[in-house]
Amino acid sequence: MACLAAWRDTASRLLIRTLLNPRTRTHVNRLFAIVLAGLVGAATIATPVSGQIPNLRTGGTVPTLAPLVREVTPAVVNIAVHGKIRQDNPLYRDPLFREFFDVPKQLEKEINATGSGVIVDAQKGYVLTNNHVVDQVTTVQIKTKDGRQFSAKVVGRDPGTDIAVLRIQSPTALKAIAFGDSDALEVGDFVLAIGNPFGLGQTVTSGLVSALGRTGLGKHGYEDFIQTDAAINPGNSGGALVNLKGELVGINSAIISPAGGNVGIGFAIPVNMARRVMDQIVENGRVERGRIGISLRELNPATDGGRSEGARIAEVSPGSPAELAGLRKGDIVLKADDRPIHSAAQLRNRIGLARIGEQVRLTVERSGAPQIVTVAVGPATEASSSQSNGSVQRR
Repeated sequence: MACLAAWRDTASRLLIRTLLNPRTRTHVNRLFAIVLAGLVGAATIATPVSGQIPNLRTGGTVPTLAPLVREVTPAVVNIAVHGKIRQDNPLYRDPLFREFFDVPKQLEKEINATGSGVIVDAQKGYVLTNNHVVDQVTTVQIKTKDGRQFSAKVVGRDPGTDIAVLRIQSPTALKAIAFGDSDALEVGDFVLAIGNPFGLGQTVTSGLVSALGRTGLGKHGYEDFIQTDAAINPGNSGGALVNLKGELVGINSAIISPAGGNVGIGFAIPVNMARRVMDQIVENGRVERGRIGISLRELNPATDGGRSEGARIAEVSPGSPAELAGLRKGDIVLKADDRPIHSAAQLRNRIGLARIGEQVRLTVERSGAPQIVTVAVGPATEASSSQSNGSVQRR
């Protein structure tokens, strides 16, 4: 300890002598300036830039999504429906059973249910929701965030995509939400789910885009779901999935739930698909399915040269629009209207939801070389939906 104290005293005397020496003072000042600049630079680097979460010190600003929520929630409405459904039991169709138990030929059960919807046109009063929210209903009541109630009518429904369009009668002082581009979503994007779970009233939850292009859930004929871990529960059906720009990117539709509640796996219909359906419903009252006359299969990296993105044409129907346009069996479709095609299901959705007569520009790979083929969409009959998965529940 004595040696350390002696060394410290010697160092102090040397520093004082150096600072008092005119020959060395300039160099010391220069060194001091360099050190001071470094400290200032380090402090500058440590200061949060725009877009980062600031330090939560006393008097600081706490990060919040409240301004975004205030902006978008007036466009999300609660939907209350009333109607009657037929109870379909094989025994009811048995004449001996009906006669013995004095049961009418068809039994009807009254239903009262709640769901959610999104105002997408404030002037005309158009509301997007799920088909299963308004299926077989006779009256629809819409309640806005500020407590006003409106009667609404069903403009049209599309079971294949589970989309329905309502129109508020005598719309007054409504607020619509802006459409986003669901094709621009990426896994990891932040999203908000807004709806009316369990009839509690408007509720906001947050999460991430967990996956894109989910298919094979067995609920609808055209599937291209956005998967999210934002909490979705019964009553959220038809509600909004919103990005952090305040844009509508999806219509909440289903969950996977062994016990009936949220477990972090929810699904929303991409807004680009919903808009295509809505446009046709508003114009024609229904959706007219398109076809070009091809069957597709998913790519297998093991047999397709390591490629997994795209869709291979398995068959081309003779005399079909596809054959007339020059498409061939074995072609790999990479893009549709310059948007990448990731799977056969995605291309099937794109063609199936195109308007009849619409020109679709396909980028295909044939014998290793890319080619552009433009094909006109022809009419098609509705394809039968796949069987239910059982564990996927519409919300």
